[in-house]
Amino acid sequence: MDWSSMRVIGPCTNRIDTMALRSARDSQIFIIGCGISGIGAAQKLLKHGFHNVHIIEATARSGGRIRTGRLGDNIVEIGANWIHGPSKENPVFRLACDYQLLDKESMSEENQSIDIGGHPLFVPNWFTSSGQKLGPETMGPVVEFFMKLLERSQQFHDGGGEPLPSVGEFVKAEVERLAPEEWKENQANTAIKMAMINTLLKLECCVSGTHTMDDVGLGAFGMYKTLPGLDCTFPGGYEGLIDHMMKELPKDVVLYNKPVKCIHWNYTKNGPKTTGTSFPVTIECVNGEKFAADHVIVTVPLGYLKKHQSTFLSPPLPLHKSHSIQRMGFGTNNKIFLEFEQPFWDEDCELIYLVWEDETHLADVVSDINMFWIRKLIGFTVLKPTERYGHVLCGWIAGRESEYMETLSELEVLHSVTQLLRIFTGNPTITPRKLLRSQWFHDPYSCGSYTYVAKGCSGYDIDNLAEPLPLKGSNSKVQLLTFCQCLFKQLVFILLYEQNAICGHFPFTLTLL
Repeated sequence: MDWSSMRVIGPCTNRIDTMALRSARDSQIFIIGCGISGIGAAQKLLKHGFHNVHIIEATARSGGRIRTGRLGDNIVEIGANWIHGPSKENPVFRLACDYQLLDKESMSEENQSIDIGGHPLFVPNWFTSSGQKLGPETMGPVVEFFMKLLERSQQFHDGGGEPLPSVGEFVKAEVERLAPEEWKENQANTAIKMAMINTLLKLECCVSGTHTMDDVGLGAFGMYKTLPGLDCTFPGGYEGLIDHMMKELPKDVVLYNKPVKCIHWNYTKNGPKTTGTSFPVTIECVNGEKFAADHVIVTVPLGYLKKHQSTFLSPPLPLHKSHSIQRMGFGTNNKIFLEFEQPFWDEDCELIYLVWEDETHLADVVSDINMFWIRKLIGFTVLKPTERYGHVLCGWIAGRESEYMETLSELEVLHSVTQLLRIFTGNPTITPRKLLRSQWFHDPYSCGSYTYVAKGCSGYDIDNLAEPLPLKGSNSKVQLLTFCQCLFKQLVFILLYEQNAICGHFPFTLTLL
């Protein structure tokens, strides 16, 4: 990388050293964030001949919320876990295949053709708070009933006429209305079935990354479209994908350990100027460094934008964009990994559900987070194959209960989870030997896990965020593009900007993962 071509404003100078004449491909382009979106953007720009491309990353690593860790001798995914919908329409899957990062079964035509509707086909074990294990005759009809309600929840996106504002309110109302007839042949188990519905609602909080399904908009719930394919994992860790993508970038494209304080855009005659030319954008870092740019692509998580948009951009975003950021939902979903000497679960078990028998009133939040946060933990996935992961469970917990968990010490979390398992299995000797957890809410550059469509949110909000700045009608070229997970509309993997996306007169296609 030719560092002499980078325009840097040092902490002690206001002068930007530049050349007056530059072609479109000479444009200074900076990408904020070295997650998979930022890396993908850099790859595409360089491929199309834009050679002054740099990524500014706040931390010392690439990958963002793709993060592989270790628990003892085994790898675990602290962040992104699966490739959802691994089929040829999925660009992440295609990349993983190109890099030969998946096993043969995951890449098989049979695996790609399975349609699971976004919910993995796990073999479950159901345990209750009285230490009982529920059989398929109890759990099967409840799961089928609940999944039908979820399917109905998705139909209002196309048809409209949603009767209630949120998915949670709709599902709970339908359970109250339909359950008496649905379960009339076996009313003796009604209480435990209602408790199971609560567990499934908490599971959906993890799937959506929300505190409660009462916050997820019913009208927009069907916006998320799933691809066929049986969800798969990376045998060597998800970060292997990042490593291979990074190898395709020239050396020194990424500037690490440079948190951005403010992006100053839309400079006018009062903005920084140089002899014969001016740069419309200046990126100011926390350490005082400043970088002059023609175009900036922002790929930070929506959670970070929601928290910092008032100071992160100057001038502030137009009101319609700012309001869309606030309307979009961004929540927390954390993992708690537990390693055991020997498994206590069935050999074919892939998912352990926990059902609190006293939770017969429909709710997916706890009454007192400080006292009962552990009740929001819905259960555990069993990491398989054992040869790769050992005897490891991954617990899932979403919402403000999850955020509170992050504030506790590791010993406190280990004690709570150990007691939980002993209560539900009736086995007082169960003792995990190691624990590892994620803490995404308190990650200063993530501020949570991922986006969901909140009440009052619609596709227009996603379109608003995708619109380049300055807005249409301005005489200025595109200066600022904002990309984050919430922009991945219609299955949410590819965002295309065609013709004039970066340089007003140079046609090309920018594809972001």
